[in-house]
Amino acid sequence: VQLQASGGGLVQAGGSLRLSCAASGRTFSTYNMGWFRQAPGKERDLVAAVCWSGGITYYGDSVKGRFTISRDNAKNTVYLQMNSLKPEDTAVYYCSAVSGAGCTLASEYDYWGQGTQVTVSS
Repeated sequence: VQLQASGGGLVQAGGSLRLSCAASGRTFSTYNMGWFRQAPGKERDLVAAVCWSGGITYYGDSVKGRFTISRDNAKNTVYLQMNSLKPEDTAVYYCSAVSGAGCTLASEYDYWGQGTQVTVSS
């Protein structure tokens, strides 16, 4: 599986961005998909994941109520809608995929996109 993330950029606090991650392959619907982020000097943390054929979603505590993950299996794409952005959301955002039991831990994921920078100014 190859993943291509897009949609990052510079936005003011309170604004919105929508990230997209296009995946190659014919078995996209069978993969659990996640968005993680990593700020300089920090670990890569879960932002959101959609797992078990899209039936269950998970969110990091800091983004609950502001971010929404979704997937379109017909387009082999997973999205991350980010609203009410804060300066602390500034990071490189990575999309990821795993086939199997993993869902919320970065160490569980097998495939990673190249990352897209999100910068939120105050």
